[in-house]
Amino acid sequence: MTDSVSELPADVIEEAERLTRLARRAVDGKEAAAYRTERDEMLTEYGYTARIREDDDTLVCYPEEWVDDEGTVYPSEIENVDRGVERSLSGPGGGDDWDAIEEHNREIAEAVADDHSDPHGETAHALADFAGNHYAKPIGDLTESELAEFREEYLPRNGWPNDEQLEVLSLSVEYALEKADGDRLQ
Repeated sequence: MTDSVSELPADVIEEAERLTRLARRAVDGKEAAAYRTERDEMLTEYGYTARIREDDDTLVCYPEEWVDDEGTVYPSEIENVDRGVERSLSGPGGGDDWDAIEEHNREIAEAVADDHSDPHGETAHALADFAGNHYAKPIGDLTESELAEFREEYLPRNGWPNDEQLEVLSLSVEYALEKADGDRLQ
């Protein structure tokens, strides 16, 4: 599969999440369907499609070109998995809350990258993605079990870490938590 479509704009991602949440809250089936149709049409303009990953209640938006004729996506055949977007639908309700969390987590990741360079910065950015997209939480609010999930499941599956990154994973997470502890989200 090739990667010819550009990255999905942030405002489109936010609108897709908003429309998905509205569809879930709608009392009328027709209203819910209308929100989903609006979301799908908007994403189609950018060459993207959406689905809800039920096992962790996450909105997943990815380029239509990733989907084969049977409707399956094979991550191993994708050159740039970073083009996929995930937004947890279980956490606090998106919008301004999520924006503040995302900004906060990005600042922490940038501080780790500035102070410790790569591979620590790469891991801190992956942790920011995980905290914001999967739990809609600031990095410093992640529980021990959530951090274990990041180390054992999320990073190996979604972060495509290199050997050096895996060797210093615990230290990278520690650096991010130290920065988070010194910079609490208000």
